[in-house]
Amino acid sequence: MAHVAEHHASKAPEVTVGFWIIKILATTLGETGGDTVTMTMDLGYLTGTAIFLSALVVLVVVQIAAKKFRPLLYWSVIVASTTAGTTLADFATRSLGIGYVGGSLILFGCLMAVLSLWYWSEGSVSVATVNAPKAEAFYWAAITFSQTLGTALGDWIADAGLGYGGAALVFSAGLAVLTAAYYWTNVSRVTLFWAAFILTRPLGATVGDFLDKPLDHGGLALSRPLASLVLAVCMIACVLLLPQRPHSSSTV
Repeated sequence: MAHVAEHHASKAPEVTVGFWIIKILATTLGETGGDTVTMTMDLGYLTGTAIFLSALVVLVVVQIAAKKFRPLLYWSVIVASTTAGTTLADFATRSLGIGYVGGSLILFGCLMAVLSLWYWSEGSVSVATVNAPKAEAFYWAAITFSQTLGTALGDWIADAGLGYGGAALVFSAGLAVLTAAYYWTNVSRVTLFWAAFILTRPLGATVGDFLDKPLDHGGLALSRPLASLVLAVCMIACVLLLPQRPHSSSTV
């Protein structure tokens, strides 16, 4: 019986306040970490994308092969997806010249396509169903597109005249609205989860840019490697100290 229960347990963590704290730290780390490789180390967006996408593929394979939820492995994949999303979005919007608006719309379309295919194939896009290789593949594809979309969306709003601080307030306000909807409405918890998951990425992106961008670009000009190290230490501490257990509810 224990074996059966383990087989059917989700390999994604339960969605708690701790989950969102770690998620925001991870997305902020993805921004500063991606910029460290592409800008500080001057490897460029294409090389940075190749490095992080390769790491992401390897980690996703290991994650899918794992027999149960492992917190450090799970969050390593999240960090890989957010750093890959950072460099991929920057490559598409800047090097390829698609622009923030075009990039955001294309990535949003890709994300909706993945979620639609997942729902059509499995009958649900709930985190609770992430307990088999096929569902996991859809889950990580959706997460990667959402992380990439968040980077483009964050840069778009920040460059629209609000600056990094203003953009962070916009996305924080959006998350506050979703939180209110969670507690005081009957809106689908699955819908609210994915909306929040998407919005936490541009929040992390704008906070990360605020930390490491030059003063004349509205940032604090902090060292990208140092900021990444501090964020990584804080994130690992949260993963180890905050309760981490596999999702077991069908409500999200």
